[in-house]
Amino acid sequence: MTKIALLDYGMGNLHSASKALATVGADVSITNDAAVIKAADKIVFPGVGAMRDCMAQMREQGIDQAVQQAVFNKPVMAICVGMQALFTESLEFERTACLDVLQGQVKKFDSAWQDQASEAIKIPHMGWNTISEMDLSHPLWQGIDEHAHFYFVHSYYCAPEDESVIAAVCDYGQPFCASVIKDNLFATQFHPEKSHNDGLQLLKNFVEWKI
Repeated sequence: MTKIALLDYGMGNLHSASKALATVGADVSITNDAAVIKAADKIVFPGVGAMRDCMAQMREQGIDQAVQQAVFNKPVMAICVGMQALFTESLEFERTACLDVLQGQVKKFDSAWQDQASEAIKIPHMGWNTISEMDLSHPLWQGIDEHAHFYFVHSYYCAPEDESVIAAVCDYGQPFCASVIKDNLFATQFHPEKSHNDGLQLLKNFVEWKI
């Protein structure tokens, strides 16, 4: 059974993520213990809340170093604010230095963007939306249909400098990066643990991912 370290720094949606991972066959430890993280086969890096507070909690508990080390030697999946934290900096409220694992900024949705009905988008982006432009031959997207629906809750989005890492896009007034894949790193802006069958399939794919 794949051992998953679900990182606990006081800012993650840990219960639902843990339950979903266990449902698809993972042995889950909710932890901020460096030894447990090191011993795990894979890492899941969740997050909710304001980036400034999240980064402060990560640094206080050493989660920032754990993630930066893990991305070099084992599969890592980051969710929502966890994905945003991987980038160089966030523009949420004030510039906040993030982990700089991926180069780019985290930007706020522009309220001038319009939806398909030519109405201004609502911020935060909350609820179900489709994703597209996935490489369906990649193991992480196995069993996921094109234009699959996932659950989003966010006011900020990631803008990678290297667009080749973008693994899926979502349209919310404008197309934005909904997922990234780089080597052993996988991240989603949406919440697979809240996305029913498609979300469980995606988590199962991560648990079974061989790299």
